[in-house]
Amino acid sequence: MPPKTEDDQEVGGGVMKLNDGNTMPMLGYGLGTVMHKASRDQKNQAIVEMTRLAIEYGCRHLDCAELYNNEELGDAVRASSVPRSEIFVVTKLCGTEKRDVKAEFQGSLNRLGLDYVDLYLVHGPYMADNTEDLQLDQLAYPTFSVNSIEYHPYLQRGTLVEFLKKHNIAVSAYSILTALTELPPGRVDELYTKLANKYNVTEADVALRWCMDQQIAAITTTRSEERLKAYCKNIPTFSLTKDEIDNISRAGQFTHYRKFLTDRFAWDDRR
Repeated sequence: MPPKTEDDQEVGGGVMKLNDGNTMPMLGYGLGTVMHKASRDQKNQAIVEMTRLAIEYGCRHLDCAELYNNEELGDAVRASSVPRSEIFVVTKLCGTEKRDVKAEFQGSLNRLGLDYVDLYLVHGPYMADNTEDLQLDQLAYPTFSVNSIEYHPYLQRGTLVEFLKKHNIAVSAYSILTALTELPPGRVDELYTKLANKYNVTEADVALRWCMDQQIAAITTTRSEERLKAYCKNIPTFSLTKDEIDNISRAGQFTHYRKFLTDRFAWDDRR
């Protein structure tokens, strides 16, 4: 499992260096909730095909989870002509009750059909008794290298991002397009449209770039091949200015909305 360096990967959107010296591509394709299935019993070929296309179009950061039963993305990784060392694979263990992390991790490896993963996110208050039992490049919480959070203009998480950056912990964001998909029309819409016209990209590209230009990895998902191809093509072509980033951030602060984990936070909790 050789460490990935900045020289190893030329990916759409660039890479970010983690606190152990490895690197993580900034733009990730997440299979997420749109490509989940209810059972592990049968493979979903659509998951394999969309992952194959993501790799073909230049995405080198692939994100799945045992909870969503979409770990067959490993089939696309193995079939790709891109070397395994150039692809950053993430899977997760979810839940609020303690589980056998070693057994769950091995189950994920078996379903992926891979020898290792690059990042294993443990979304729960527990950890393996011995981290040496896990075959992975990055163990997110024991090394405190990456924190995965919902993040968008309407949920900027108070001082959390500042805290993580202060301690050199990378932030990986999901649900970045929430302002576009859940709350239109909203305060950031006009800014997104103006910037999309300026840079000849889509509003979604602007939303992802707003995140990435703050040195936050952006995980996005789609079932659309056309949209996936556009992300991989457009994202590397532009960057937002500091003023443009700040304008979106300020506009977003007038609205508060949390899409996920609403049962675990008070309605007005912006953390």
